[in-house]
Amino acid sequence: MKLTYALTALGLAIAAPLPALAATINAVMYKNPQCSCCEAYAAYLEKNGFKVDIKPVNNLSQISGDAGVPTDLEGCHTMMVDGYVVDGLVPVDIVKKLLAERPAVTGITLAGMPAGAPGMGGRKDETWTVYAFTKDGKAPTVYATE
Repeated sequence: MKLTYALTALGLAIAAPLPALAATINAVMYKNPQCSCCEAYAAYLEKNGFKVDIKPVNNLSQISGDAGVPTDLEGCHTMMVDGYVVDGLVPVDIVKKLLAERPAVTGITLAGMPAGAPGMGGRKDETWTVYAFTKDGKAPTVYATE
């Protein structure tokens, strides 16, 4: 009986952290109603552990600006995830890096709609630069390249 109890307790102790590792990452994406690459990007994120609530809006530039995204670095959508802003088609490994490292930034952005980016068609033919930004007016810094 004691052995069964011990094995059950051990099994529960091992299994207990698993839900935390497999936890879904919730995100809210604001996008222009006519942009279809955003849905493809959301599907890409959902295949990688995210749950994305898509909100079509007609004032994306205002939402991006209010979120602190520098105008010259705006992407095709603005997403809020776990206290951060993720703007544009940022690869999921970089988003997960942001969430794991938790730097003192407002968010990250991959400007424009580069060919081959998650959600976009085409072949990746250049290095992408993902910038970190804050709302305090300081110049954006390079967060990652891919």
